[in-house]
Amino acid sequence: MSGPGKASDLLAQLPKTGKGLPPVHLWNPDFCGDIDMRIARDGTWFYLGTPIGRKPMVRLFSTIIRRDGDDYFLITPVEKVGIRVDDAPFVAVLLEVEGEGESQVLRFTTNVEDEIEASAEHPLRISIDAATEEPAPYVHVRSHLEALIHRNVFYQLVSLAVSQEIDGQRWLGVWSHGEFFPIGLEP
Repeated sequence: MSGPGKASDLLAQLPKTGKGLPPVHLWNPDFCGDIDMRIARDGTWFYLGTPIGRKPMVRLFSTIIRRDGDDYFLITPVEKVGIRVDDAPFVAVLLEVEGEGESQVLRFTTNVEDEIEASAEHPLRISIDAATEEPAPYVHVRSHLEALIHRNVFYQLVSLAVSQEIDGQRWLGVWSHGEFFPIGLEP
């Protein structure tokens, strides 16, 4: 295909595989240009300025997204097209908590139904907006891809926060899989 095609053309190029995610990290097709696809900060996917209303289609697209540097692409074995992502490609919309203390496990579910347990492999991080000082929390999903943690889910995290000393400072944070994730300095 010369030049970026339609979104449905991309999906037609995917190999029919079993369960699991396609190995987009192994595919290195030629770059075919950008397509008019955008993922808004709230996790809504747009194509040609219109929200994609079919959840199974969004789920399928979410399995072929890759981040290279600061740029996002949809990748198939034969085509690589650029898309715009306003913040993060996913949003963590649900939090389940098992256990407590250092043995606690935090399981996030994203808007595209990925499940991630916060751990050393899937860390939490907080970015602070320099102008507003508003926190933006994220959880690592896979291969340079993160989910913005929805505000309601972040409030749940804050309610689970405990105090921990790190390098002589008291931090509030949460435990998951034996890892402590700071979410803010203790007041």
